[in-house]
Amino acid sequence: MRYYLRDDTLVVRGDFHALSSGVDGGLSHVTTLLNHTVPHGYDAPEPKRTLFHLAASLGIWDSYYGLMTAVPMRHLVVLRYDFLTVFITAGVTHPTPDAPGTINIIVTSSEGFTPAALAGACITITEAKVQGLRDRDRTCTGTTSDAIIVASEGQAVHQYAGPVSPAGSRIMSAVRHGVSIALDRHEGRVPADHPAFFIYSRFNGGGWIEWSQTNCPYYPCHFKGQRCDFCYCPLYPCGDETLGGWVKSSSGGKVWACTDCTLNHEPEVVRHLKRNPEATLNELKAVSKRG
Repeated sequence: MRYYLRDDTLVVRGDFHALSSGVDGGLSHVTTLLNHTVPHGYDAPEPKRTLFHLAASLGIWDSYYGLMTAVPMRHLVVLRYDFLTVFITAGVTHPTPDAPGTINIIVTSSEGFTPAALAGACITITEAKVQGLRDRDRTCTGTTSDAIIVASEGQAVHQYAGPVSPAGSRIMSAVRHGVSIALDRHEGRVPADHPAFFIYSRFNGGGWIEWSQTNCPYYPCHFKGQRCDFCYCPLYPCGDETLGGWVKSSSGGKVWACTDCTLNHEPEVVRHLKRNPEATLNELKAVSKRG
């Protein structure tokens, strides 16, 4: 899975088995997930056509699912919890048919879900969204245009995604926290001139930690002059054993460990990846002269 921003659009690329409640959604195999900011007052008669032209403008001609929102992408919240990456934009100006407001949630997993688990995840996401709204003293359960995409890659290992399952408990935590933070950012309680990135850490009992590129207490964690544009590697887990390896996690599963890898900190690699966000790992290794 790879994700990046293009102007007003979040683009998530991969090889997904996905379930979407958005425009022209359903259950299908797709390679791209989109969350696109439209102008306030957007009322196009054919939103499917809007997404088609958007995908074409991005050079995406294969299968995709798309969502639309009036929330700017600078208010996007990205959360990483083990094998899950969650993307949330949230606006609840008025949760009624005559006023704007949309909460879009995309949950991706590097571990495969069965169709039943994809459907179960949608229920868990909705329950977590309501809890996140309650955490900000909202009595509504959502807005009239909320949408969800759940997408997984690889062989199915998760049969269920209810709130006490391994996948569902992570989804519950990420979505609840993410909805609250996304509301704070969109409603101005927290300054937001760029997307926020949160990682679930098990240190000191576990909790959500926001990564910031500025004033990092660990700089330089690898070498002087390193680039920190991608503190949390966008290639993770790459599976390349010349860069890392699978180790047993504290939860009993396996996690990709790449503590000593510096690829995504090398200035020439970072420059190339930002210009070419879909560059392959072999291409990046060639840029760094590792290939």
